[in-house]
Amino acid sequence: MSNDTAAAAPDVHARIARLFVYPVKSCAGVELSEAVLAETGFDLDRAWMVVDEAGEFVSQRELPRMALIRPQLKHLDVVLRAPDMLALHLSIDTVEEPVRVRIWDDEVQAFDMGGTAAQWFTDFLGRKLRLVRFDPDHRRLSNPAWTGGAEALNQFSDGYPILVASTASLDLLNDKLVAKGSAPVGMERFRPNIVLEGVEAHDEDRVGTLSIATETGEVRLRAVKPCARCPIPNVDPATAEIDPVVSDTLQGYRRNEILGGAISFGMNLIVEQGVDATLRVGQTVTADWAFD
Repeated sequence: MSNDTAAAAPDVHARIARLFVYPVKSCAGVELSEAVLAETGFDLDRAWMVVDEAGEFVSQRELPRMALIRPQLKHLDVVLRAPDMLALHLSIDTVEEPVRVRIWDDEVQAFDMGGTAAQWFTDFLGRKLRLVRFDPDHRRLSNPAWTGGAEALNQFSDGYPILVASTASLDLLNDKLVAKGSAPVGMERFRPNIVLEGVEAHDEDRVGTLSIATETGEVRLRAVKPCARCPIPNVDPATAEIDPVVSDTLQGYRRNEILGGAISFGMNLIVEQGVDATLRVGQTVTADWAFD
């Protein structure tokens, strides 16, 4: 092998182990074998969101039972199921009245999904709520201080288009949980879009740009910010019961000074190249280490 070839070899070789999309923000995810990449992340990811009477978003932080709402993707609709509830069918192409809603510090344009959806969420979650769909004509940008000024679009994600984590990172956490006498937890608690295998624990924190070869060309996803963790990973997605052991354990080894001492797990990515490409489980991912 020539020196030039050796120098060009990527530092990291990994594999896509799992893919997830979250059609309704803070409800359960849908595991996929393949996912189409849009400017805003995966197609239909956080396309819908639950809001209160003031138009403010709600999440598992205050309503952990949202974890029990399980979407299923059909050809032309999304079907939502929850314990003791009839299924709610949302047509992917149907919207109702335009509204303005708030997610964190952003006020965004959306469409109200109507009275039936509002009553379904109100009945299950026990608060007067409505369901809205993101207006695709609205441009909601990631924080340019973290993207280096790049215009990275989102729908109703917390702030960035794609979240990546690794199986090794979860294995390390579970080793620590089991050592404390607690049960291991699943990756679903951390709500990633892409799960990598073949890297060491938290190597996803150290990479620059992930490169994935697809049938239609190269996808490039640039790592921009560690994912600061709220209490949602403490919510058991099977029961909606809360146990702080996950956050307590992460506090012992995942405090991130870049985030002012907040705990982090996973890395936020922005889309640099590859809109409309299809990512698949099993695809190879390469990257180089990022150094300050």
